[in-house]
Amino acid sequence: MSKTGQTLIEPPPGAHAAGRTPPADLLTPSPAEAEASTPAQRSVIMRSQWRAREFLGIAIAAVALYTIAGFLTALVWGGVFAIATWPLYQRTRERWPRLANGVTLPLLFTAALALIFLIPLIMVGLEAAKEAQGMLELMQSARSSGIPVPRWAHHLPLGAESVVAWWENNLSNPEDAHEFFSSLDSRSMAVTKAVGSQVAHRTTLFCFSLLTLFFLYKDGAAAARQCTFASRRLFGRRGEVIARQIVASIHGTVAGLVLVGVGEGLLMGVVYLLAGAPHPALFGVVTAIAAMIPFCAMIAIGLVSVLIFIKGATVAAISVFVIGAVVIFVADHFVRPTLIGGSTQLPFLWVLLGILGGAETWGMLGLFVGPAAMAALHLVWRSWTRERGGDKLA
Repeated sequence: MSKTGQTLIEPPPGAHAAGRTPPADLLTPSPAEAEASTPAQRSVIMRSQWRAREFLGIAIAAVALYTIAGFLTALVWGGVFAIATWPLYQRTRERWPRLANGVTLPLLFTAALALIFLIPLIMVGLEAAKEAQGMLELMQSARSSGIPVPRWAHHLPLGAESVVAWWENNLSNPEDAHEFFSSLDSRSMAVTKAVGSQVAHRTTLFCFSLLTLFFLYKDGAAAARQCTFASRRLFGRRGEVIARQIVASIHGTVAGLVLVGVGEGLLMGVVYLLAGAPHPALFGVVTAIAAMIPFCAMIAIGLVSVLIFIKGATVAAISVFVIGAVVIFVADHFVRPTLIGGSTQLPFLWVLLGILGGAETWGMLGLFVGPAAMAALHLVWRSWTRERGGDKLA
């Protein structure tokens, strides 16, 4: 809108340069404006029309968001992936400019990111299929001859007598074992249906996330310019500063959670292999995934330590647990706060609250949304306290 309040709709960019003019009906005053005899009346009419347009815009946005509510998570994931990998994508475009035109480079980057997620999932699926086959054979054998009490049950440091008694009452006798596994069949069917439904739902969201990522790679520069322009119109320069803070927070979160988690998984996978743990590669992947959430990697490390202890390697089990505890302590208290908070000057407490609170509220997506929200809040707080002349409490 111009300062005189007479232009209702701005022409599209380049319209005047190309010799085109807006349709006459867009420039013609409305009947109410034509009948208004004084500038004050026209100003009142213009304000009412502006409020009506604001309400219409909000209503359209609300209906659109409600329509795609089921896919908002996928869209946000696609945005997080695009922001996290955009610097690498830009460097690749500059190095191979021929691939930048068209869909080749966006397709290659999208496929590469998909493989990063699919390869570990395929590994876990194959190992789970093998274990499921072994479990079915064990159940068939137990129904015919029972399962004797294993040696490790007698050497447990705590609860050995209870475990041995439960095993003898439920698994040692073939009849008891048959009754026990029959009771599990009905439950396993319900669990299988629920898991299958969740897998189908997550797969659909993952595909939409990849589709979103592809189009963000393809048209990301234009989308960034439009978002910057809209932010400046709505919030001024501060909106752009907050957006940059959010982007920096996502970059720091990817480095602090994903890359550090992968490093912990690789390191602990080597430790599992040297200690003789079962399926060291699989448990290395599980540890890497668990390590993306602070303090959760110790669950995977503790499980592997128990499995090694059950095999009778007490020293190796204790060594794995101690090494894992040291690695997790150093990563969670020194490496991660530096990577996540260093790029945004975010204090450690704010980082921790953002990660844990985001994970509790939004699930895995909250690992990125939480720190981004706390980084934006921290920036707003610092700006507000400086403007009011207060002390820098943050």
